[in-house]
Amino acid sequence: MTTPFFPQFRPRLAACRRQAVQTVRRASLPELERYLADILPAHLLSQQDEGDHSRARVFTLALTLQCFLCQVLKPKTPCREIVRLVQALFRLLGRGPVDDSTSAYCQARRRLPRETLERCLAASAQTADRRVGKGGELQGRPVKVVDGSSTQLADTPANQKAYPQPRTQKSGCGFPVLKFLVLYSLASGAVLAVVLASLYNHDLRLLRQLYDELRAGDILLGDRAYGDYITLASLPERGVDVVARIHQGRKVDFRKARRLGKNDGLFTWRKGLQQSNILDAKQWQDLPAQITVRVIRFTATIRGRRCRRITLVTTLLDPVRYSAAALIALYARRWRLELCLRDLKTTMGMEQLRCQTPAMVEKELLAYLLAYNLVRCLMAEAVAAHQGELERVSFKGTVDALRRYGAAMAQARSQKMRAALWADLLLNLVRDQLPDRPHRQEPRAVKRRPKPYPLLTRPRHQYKEGLHRNRYWKNKPRNFKRLN
Repeated sequence: MTTPFFPQFRPRLAACRRQAVQTVRRASLPELERYLADILPAHLLSQQDEGDHSRARVFTLALTLQCFLCQVLKPKTPCREIVRLVQALFRLLGRGPVDDSTSAYCQARRRLPRETLERCLAASAQTADRRVGKGGELQGRPVKVVDGSSTQLADTPANQKAYPQPRTQKSGCGFPVLKFLVLYSLASGAVLAVVLASLYNHDLRLLRQLYDELRAGDILLGDRAYGDYITLASLPERGVDVVARIHQGRKVDFRKARRLGKNDGLFTWRKGLQQSNILDAKQWQDLPAQITVRVIRFTATIRGRRCRRITLVTTLLDPVRYSAAALIALYARRWRLELCLRDLKTTMGMEQLRCQTPAMVEKELLAYLLAYNLVRCLMAEAVAAHQGELERVSFKGTVDALRRYGAAMAQARSQKMRAALWADLLLNLVRDQLPDRPHRQEPRAVKRRPKPYPLLTRPRHQYKEGLHRNRYWKNKPRNFKRLN
């Protein structure tokens, strides 16, 4: 910085510039770009030869994805804030002005290929598994967990048409619901693949779309929705074994079993006479007429609570190689993966998606899953570097630490200081472990009461609000005369 006509102003202007640069460097985009370079292959975000993202624009494919990830990593971040962030960075780097409108960024997100997001999701999951090692295997076989959930969407006609609201809600009084089925890696907790559908699709129908993501030698772990005849009969033909809780409609009598031990036996299941509506005629005919499964029953005892009997069904029939105790412990680890959905929906704010069209809603959900995998990669790197326990590393603590250390690394003046900050981040993640609280009671209940507003029982344009909003009540009507 030179001031030939006013040399006495140079120190003051230089100090102002340093302060401005440090303020802009707190943005997480440069650090996110460096972090993605170690996780995602470069060709996934390179400029394309033709079609979308082939021209030299401000919002390139890589920059658009980085901005999208910044939005989902910081809940309720509007597009305007992202555009202001890009404006500040371009001004800092001397790349020229960026338009104030959010139109260019929204169009770039719309052009972002969904296939690119899916490939980035798979690549990040592979990186997380590679960093964490072989902690999620059973007898040298990788274990994958399947689970389903749903999220609410913005109430627009396009979203309602693609993902309709529950039938129990009146028209105009509910929100569209997107159902998704995710395939996790038990080793790292990262999301391997996802299937999106409307609320009225059964989990088994969605699971069949994930068959290609399963490899011969894998073990699929699931809840009672997957302890059915179709899953137990079709997956072993692909070399994939299943461990699941038995379906609630199936009765078990160990007097009819070929016993392998106490509450452990082999059963012969026969295919039903009536065709399932999940399969077509050929798929139903290709299923074997009968299969042999192994059923294990155990009692889950939690101090201070009622004991619960749990029955597992599996296609792992060898009691020597796969003992009953090992399978029970494997199913107990599935609950840790249930908490991953809580990390996604509650911690990261994926309970409600904000995009207005079905295509953008699907990309937004994939962006959330990719951001979740990036945090999992960081947790796996910290555990691998300092020999920690992955299940005791806090997901929320990792997100908070990444934000703060990212701001500090953006202000670092040398690569050596940036590397020292990154090493300190990994060490602090392992040090700040969650306390070991086995059998902790965590009821799904809300302590904070919502405001006693009435429910919207008709469309908004037809609803007539009461005269006294501050006098709403729920169950017991108040004395109207005493209020006047």
